[in-house]
Formats: sequence, structure tokens, C-alpha cells
Amino acid sequence: MKILFIGGTGNISSSVSRLCIQKGYELYLLNRGQNKVKIEGAKHIKFDINDIGSMKELLKGHNWDSVVNWIAFDPKDVERDIELFEGKTKQYIFISSASAYQKPPVNQIITESTPLRNPYWDYSRNKIACEDLLNNAYRDKNFPAVIIRPSHTYSNVIPVPIGGWTEYTIVDRIKKGLPIIVHGDGSSLWTLTHSDDFAVAFTGLIGNLKSIGHAFHITSDEALSWDQIHYYIADAVGTEANIIHIPSDFIVKCEPSLEGSLLGDKTWTAIFDNSKIKSFVPYYRAVIPFQEGIKRTLKWFEEKPERMVVKKETNDMIDRIIGEYLKIGIRD
Repeated sequence: MKILFIGGTGNISSSVSRLCIQKGYELYLLNRGQNKVKIEGAKHIKFDINDIGSMKELLKGHNWDSVVNWIAFDPKDVERDIELFEGKTKQYIFISSASAYQKPPVNQIITESTPLRNPYWDYSRNKIACEDLLNNAYRDKNFPAVIIRPSHTYSNVIPVPIGGWTEYTIVDRIKKGLPIIVHGDGSSLWTLTHSDDFAVAFTGLIGNLKSIGHAFHITSDEALSWDQIHYYIADAVGTEANIIHIPSDFIVKCEPSLEGSLLGDKTWTAIFDNSKIKSFVPYYRAVIPFQEGIKRTLKWFEEKPERMVVKKETNDMIDRIIGEYLKIGIRD
């Protein structure tokens, strides 16, 4: 199969790219070359996809079995892709987000038919708008759209909302015995998925024309409390987590920039019914539990000191929120 990835070297997509190469697919990666990740065996195209005229010229000699856009965040990105790839690909896969699902949720078990609504996060609303465009393009002119909604997928990021992701700050605090924040009472359930597991299901959809017109989420079946998630991180570095529970509303009041990530996503229990993806990719099973996966992630961070970024502004924010919380006399 001949496949084009727009992006393809990120936190999730690198695992998918490598598995595509292992499967013998002819894989092209189109990006600006700003990410230093190198996917051996792929054909790299360094180009700005927003240069529409030049892109059309570049694509003249190509037709694709599948095009995947890993970095479309705005409806304008999708409008551009429909213009570029209509009649040029048998399948177009858009990477949406499970944060688009209804917030607050009415049902804690999420299926692909769960309504899409997020009043807290522009990121999620933009993803919903992109999905709407693609659904209309499929209905009106048979544009071969497939929608994928990942949920908190990790490999080379630390998947916690405060002090993590591309930072090492949360781990540094844990190692030093400093207090860390866990939102709410730490008991709400959450789903984390390793990108290597995600890649197995995702590559099973590539080129599967029965998937056209459908939306899928791809997640692990493991449900962990936020306390467990932080305890596993602490265990991976051989110590204990000094957790302070603070309500999400209070955190957001102190730091409004966290509203989307918390109230628009991680505050609410999220358990996913993966029946649909398993019906299309019957061999898919998530086999990397977080207790193992986070050790792989921390090993990756610690292989190069420059990856272990500890941000003063994040530490200051955490200390400020904890200070404000304790100042009003609230304790766990």
C-alpha cells in the first residue's frame, strides 16, 4: 500500500509509522522537518502543506491508498485537505480527539455514539468542527473520510495534567519528595493507552475501505484512578508520591490555563467501549499496562539529560496552587 502521513513523527504517530514500515507499506512522511525523529525506511518530504499551489504540483504524480493527517487542528486544515486529496486517495483518516465526547459525560462508558460536546476547550470544539466538515464531505460527495479519536495516548510524554507531558517536572518533584497535585479526590477513573498498542489497531484500519464513513476510538481497556496513575509513576522511580488532592474547580480558578485539560477532559471518569474497533480489527488487544509503559517512557526521558526538562514556572504554579489551597484551611 502507498500511504501518506501528514506529520508522522510525533508522540502517537511515530509508533504507527514504524509499524507501517515493518508491515512493508510504502510510507511517505510530509512535514516541515522540524521534528528530529527519523523513521527509517520512510520517504521524507520536507514541505509546507499550506502552500496549496505548490502542494498540488507536488501531488500531481501521486495517488494514495490512504492519507492520514496527524496534525489537523482547525477546520481550515480539513478544508485544505479535502481540496488537495479529493480524487487522489481511497481513504482519508483524520485524527480527532476523545476529548470531543460530551463533557460532563452523562454515561461514564463511552462509545462512538456518545454525543460530541465540549463547552470547556477550544481544542475539542475545533476537532468537532473538523469532524462535521468531513461527515458532510462524505455524505455530499463521497469523500472517503475516517475519523479516529485517540484518548491520552503516550510513549515519549508523561501523561499527567499538571507537571508532565513534555516536561519532567512532575517526576523531579516526586523524586525530591515534594508535594504534587492530583485533581479531585484521585478516585475518578481514566484510560491511558501506549502508542505501540494504538499502532496495532490503527494500522489495521489503514486501507480498510469498510471503515470509510465511520468514527472510532482506540484505547486500552485498563481503567486506573488518578491516584494509581501517580503511584505508578512514583513506583517507577523507586519512591512514593506525596499527593495533595485539590478540586478541579479550585485548580482552574487559580490557573485558568488548565480549564481545557481538566474541566474539558481529565476531571471526568472516562472508560471506553472498544467493541467497534475490535470488530474491524479483530486481533487488536492493548497489551502494555501503564505500570510497564510508564517505565519505558521514563527510560526514554532519562536516556538524554536534555529531555529531562524541569520548568521553574511549572514548579511555581504548583506551589502557588497548593499554597492557596492550604491557606483557606482545606485539608485532605
